[in-house]
Amino acid sequence: GHDGGFLSAEPAAPNIAAAKAATHAVNTRDFWNNAWFADPAILGHYPEDGLRLYGKSMPAIDPGDLKTICQPLDFYGINVYDAELIEACEPFTTNPLGEETPYRKVDFPPGHPRTAIGWFICPEALYYGPKWLFERYKVPMVVTENGLSSHDWVSTDGCVHDPQRIDYTRRYLQQFRKAGRDGADIRGYFHWSIMDNFEWQCGYRERFGLVHVDFTTQQRTLKDSAHWYKSVIATRGAALDEHR
Repeated sequence: GHDGGFLSAEPAAPNIAAAKAATHAVNTRDFWNNAWFADPAILGHYPEDGLRLYGKSMPAIDPGDLKTICQPLDFYGINVYDAELIEACEPFTTNPLGEETPYRKVDFPPGHPRTAIGWFICPEALYYGPKWLFERYKVPMVVTENGLSSHDWVSTDGCVHDPQRIDYTRRYLQQFRKAGRDGADIRGYFHWSIMDNFEWQCGYRERFGLVHVDFTTQQRTLKDSAHWYKSVIATRGAALDEHR
């Protein structure tokens, strides 16, 4: 899986092409990319830009290694939460080798919506991500994580009202559905998470769950989003278009 993704800065053809190129590029020596990990497993070779970037740091690839690495896959699992904005531009240095690429990362506009943890809200990431990855790899797509951290607590009526989680999930699932309608082979979606739990980076501070957990008493309360998500499943997605 890979958290994040890329979006175009504006819905114009040059920016869409730039964002797609950036999605598959290996420009930094870290794990925030797709092709460096997926190309060997699915296409049977490492991407050329990644080989240039890592250079002598690459381990030796022995004969037969890639044959072992590249095996038939039932699906490609991706974790999608937010994205980066990419725009087309004149050649612009972006990697440690000084290689120039015709795109660059730009900042989101002031006031762009964020989740409680501070991640940008980018529903289109669940359209472009699965669509572009499917076009490259021809493997069914499964979203293995998507959701948001929010400021949730039990109200005086005993319920947990989290309309922001409902709106967030509706927007992302509508985009995921659109990716399927536009040709991506989409097979599944897993919401993160079923209940509030220990977030690996922030401990118990962030609440990602559809179910509220009192970490002292272990009392569990279904949030409004849990009831709504049940209706999405029961109606096979029809509830995504109902605003009540």
